[in-house]
Amino acid sequence: MKKRILALLAAGTMLLTGCGAQNAAQSDAANSGSDDLQHLTVVLDWYPNALHAFLYEAQEKGYFAEEGLDVDIQSPAGVNDAMSMVAAGKADIGLYYQQDVIQARAEQNVPIKSIGAVVQGPLNIILSLKDKNITKPQDLEGKTIGYAGTELSEALVRSIMQSNGADPNSVNMVDVGFDLMSSMTTGNVDATIGCLVNHEVPQMEKEGFEVNYFFPDDYGVPKYYEGIFLASDDMIANNSDTLKGFLRACSKGFEDFKSNTDDVLQVLLDNQDEANFALDPDVEKKSCETLLPLMETEDAKFLSQTEQCWQENIDWMYDQGLIAEKPDVSDVMVNLDF
Repeated sequence: MKKRILALLAAGTMLLTGCGAQNAAQSDAANSGSDDLQHLTVVLDWYPNALHAFLYEAQEKGYFAEEGLDVDIQSPAGVNDAMSMVAAGKADIGLYYQQDVIQARAEQNVPIKSIGAVVQGPLNIILSLKDKNITKPQDLEGKTIGYAGTELSEALVRSIMQSNGADPNSVNMVDVGFDLMSSMTTGNVDATIGCLVNHEVPQMEKEGFEVNYFFPDDYGVPKYYEGIFLASDDMIANNSDTLKGFLRACSKGFEDFKSNTDDVLQVLLDNQDEANFALDPDVEKKSCETLLPLMETEDAKFLSQTEQCWQENIDWMYDQGLIAEKPDVSDVMVNLDF
């Protein structure tokens, strides 16, 4: 994680080139009179997938246009684009990750804040093949865990083991890059951290693998938001009405996602970036079923976020040595009344 943050300001000076996922199907409302609409650039965390379905629905149905917005949804060309481009003023809104925002503000005072949480809890899991019998942190002792080389993954494993009386020093952490699934199926590692419950689990199950998994926040790690919308301090201070309109439109798209999931999924499939990240309809359907109860819960509306959740994660990151100083909650998030 730290290597990504240290490259943030340099990455922020780059223009996004070769971005995929331009919307092919926009509503008549969004296309007509576009000269009168305010252009808004939104950079995703990854190529279009089920997590982003509500955005494409909001665009397809003209919900953005109803708010006076002409929204350009872009995939990132680089790993940090959703954050670095917003910080550099080259994008208006980014979809990124809670801990990265905390670290960016704490270490470099990057002028960005969260304006809404897309998923109310983690999607990141400890995943293994069923025959490894790994169902809790204690089962990781003496095992080899594959990860994508981030300090956050190391801290998560260390934290859940320490919190449950297991020895984190007994674990062999192996950087497997993006080969998380194949490193398990080939037997190179016993488990992985970094796979997502809504993607890798249905993907592996469709390929015929039986799996076990558990969530870090069930074993001592604070609950955290898996995906947040972020905007720059300047945008929040001077164009909050625009951001509120964007969030209102997203909420309408999410309501459709809940009530007409199959139809909204088809909108997503029509807007997929097939060349870079082709979607499997069966996997994405399963992903939708997993995501919907996590994006809005009985206790938390879609896009809501609490100061308590942010403070708990700031405290945890400080305790784990991921940040040297604690930023104020008001420096990393803001609740806009939309």
